[in-house]
Amino acid sequence: STILGVDEILIGLLGPLLLLLLLFLFCIFLVFRGCAQYTNRSCEECLKNVSCLWCNTDKACLDYPVRKILPPSSLCDLSSARWGVCWVNFKALIITISVLGGAVLLGIAVCCCYCCRRKKSRKADKSDERAMREQEERRARQEERRAEMKSRHDEIRKKYGKHGCAY
Repeated sequence: STILGVDEILIGLLGPLLLLLLLFLFCIFLVFRGCAQYTNRSCEECLKNVSCLWCNTDKACLDYPVRKILPPSSLCDLSSARWGVCWVNFKALIITISVLGGAVLLGIAVCCCYCCRRKKSRKADKSDERAMREQEERRARQEERRAEMKSRHDEIRKKYGKHGCAY
């Protein structure tokens, strides 16, 4: 009798599971259905689905060719192709992205040059500072030697009695 109870439970669960599976498959169908159903409608309706491309010349909603970066001209001309938003065509999008990319690269290059130049000037400042310090040390040693020589000469003069005499 317990085996029949398990069978009855499985049969009772099978109905809701099949219903859940059918609902899941229907949702997948709604999400992944083609873009062609939006043809001859509006651009906004077509581009609600991010996998769609709107061609303005023939008012067609097409599946975006994901294997290619840009849609081929046989599919739709770049100046009339829309993707993402309706007010920007692909040609303008490509130009804008190129200009922005170039500006970013130029900015990075300028920053690198500025940092390198600044680093070199810091090295020059450090080397100038080191040269000044070495020059000051040499001057101090020279003054020390001069004072030492003067004291030796004064000792010799004192020893031989020639105080303040000029030669």
